[in-house]
Amino acid sequence: MTNTNITNFRKRLFEMLEQTIKYNEPLNISTKDGNAIVISEEDYNGLVETLYISSIPHLKEEILEGVKTPASEGVAASEVQW
Repeated sequence: MTNTNITNFRKRLFEMLEQTIKYNEPLNISTKDGNAIVISEEDYNGLVETLYISSIPHLKEEILEGVKTPASEGVAASEVQW
């Protein structure tokens, strides 16, 4: 995570946002009233998806169970009915 103060952030706004987006590196901006974190849209979407998936009861257990199942016991993608 990159750390900066608000004055430096104002001076280098475009550059710092570009780096955050390009490298998915969160940016911590400190001010006298507290800190703010800037993340890329890609990271934000990943966090939202993780929170959503985590909110579904028993999904984690089902995924872990599926990982343990050998591929030979699975169903071919062409046989799946949507």
